[in-house]
Amino acid sequence: MIKSKPHTQALILLFIAMISMQGSGSFAKILFQQFPVLTVSAMRLLIGSLILAIIFRIWTIQFKQIHWQAIISYGIALAGMNALFYLSIERLPLGIAVSFEFIGPLSVALYYARQKFDFIWVGLAILGLILLFPFQQAEHSLDPLGILFAISAGACWALYIVSGQKPTGISGNHTVCVGMFVGMLFILPIAIFAGMPSYVWNPDNLAIFFGLAILASALPFSLEMYALRNLSPLIFGTLTSLEPAIAAVSGFIFLHEQLLWTQWLALSIIICASIGCTFTTQHAKNKLSFSNKKE
Repeated sequence: MIKSKPHTQALILLFIAMISMQGSGSFAKILFQQFPVLTVSAMRLLIGSLILAIIFRIWTIQFKQIHWQAIISYGIALAGMNALFYLSIERLPLGIAVSFEFIGPLSVALYYARQKFDFIWVGLAILGLILLFPFQQAEHSLDPLGILFAISAGACWALYIVSGQKPTGISGNHTVCVGMFVGMLFILPIAIFAGMPSYVWNPDNLAIFFGLAILASALPFSLEMYALRNLSPLIFGTLTSLEPAIAAVSGFIFLHEQLLWTQWLALSIIICASIGCTFTTQHAKNKLSFSNKKE
């Protein structure tokens, strides 16, 4: 029972992270009406990294112990996932963008799949993603560049999952903190070059970006790092299939983005795949633990 506690906590924290992340997507999309997309992305990472630096006391890090190759790959993946996703939701409905982006973690889940049930749940997730695609409206409502941005964000997401599990020489919280700084240093010059307006530094606007940074970066990335350390890549990759469902619901509630009946069916299938993956994997772990005890 005690050994399963970190696993259960990781699942709960991962769900909170996904809700926070996808809820912030609607918030960010509203901000696109006032600020350039890359500006929103850069400010999110800038303020998010500063918040984490204070919370996790970045000055206590032993920087000589850092494995910089792992940190840099993690930070660049984080920045790319962030910026490319925002560029995609500027052109696509929120739930549709996340469904394309999910190709990344789904690929990770497929790579690590071993048992027959693994393929069943991943297969259900794929079916859900297919149904989520609005075939009846695709010719008119889906922007090809938006799809490209979303798929590219998914590739960064896959790298984020893999690099997040590599040893960095420091704690998981400090990895998120330093990694976000690396991501911010990568994206901020691009945002400035693309044209960052000076009014982003107004106190009222900084307060808005502070809220976005909490919801979209500081909170979910910290929780996901804990989850990555306590869940297998298969579980993490498949459970994040909930993200398109959460994003679609968030877009429906906050942005009035309408869904087809097939898309609502897709959300149900994706949720079933996530629950099934969690149940069967935990059952297999308990069975293995019981067998080891008998020996």
